[in-house]
Amino acid sequence: MTSRTAIVTGAARGIGAATARRLAADGHAVAVLDLLEDQARATADAITDAGGRALAIGVDVADEAAAAAAVERVAEELGSPAILVNNAGILRDNLLFKMSADDWDSVMDVHLRGAFLMTRAAQSHMVEARWGRVVNLSSTSALGSRGQVNYAAAKAGMQGFTKTLAVELGKFGVTANAVAPGFIQTEMTRITAERIGVTFDDFLAGAAKETPVGRVGQPEDVAAAVAFFCSEEAGFVSGQVLYVAGGPRS
Repeated sequence: MTSRTAIVTGAARGIGAATARRLAADGHAVAVLDLLEDQARATADAITDAGGRALAIGVDVADEAAAAAAVERVAEELGSPAILVNNAGILRDNLLFKMSADDWDSVMDVHLRGAFLMTRAAQSHMVEARWGRVVNLSSTSALGSRGQVNYAAAKAGMQGFTKTLAVELGKFGVTANAVAPGFIQTEMTRITAERIGVTFDDFLAGAAKETPVGRVGQPEDVAAAVAFFCSEEAGFVSGQVLYVAGGPRS
């Protein structure tokens, strides 16, 4: 496998951290980006301790100047980025009539504005190299999820964003795909359990019962799908949304 430089946003923990570790295991140098710089550094340290190359950068991906500066730092210290995984995300759940404008804007800023800014900054390196992989994290919530009108809209937007990137960047050897996880056992789903007032164990058990494969997903399940889209072999796959949800989704 050709070793390349990858950027993973929201990589301090959960799906992002698992993805960073997987891409490093596949031989890539990985930039671990997150607002939580200390935790991002822990992820990067785990990669370097295992013999890989990694760089931790604390960044707000919704900040235009900070996103551009982060990409340029990656290029200078790890090499020109050829892989970008837009994973950064937040939850601000509430029913529509209770949701504040700030809750709406915050989710849109991190998910959509952040993905836009990071991709715009990174794509020039990919276009110049005539090779690139962009993988965006969507969600089954894009199909509709009670109490998540902001998150669902953002994740649906990620799918449209992905398909348009595929159209615009394909002629430069750059593919764009999305992974849409179902129920994944992370801190984010723990927060959801707390919000609805059930124990996390009961929440996991209920989700497993509703999943055809009979279990909840793990961050590594999502990382494996991302790794495929980032591979050399996936060069003829672009503009696709892969549901990693333990069963079919529309």
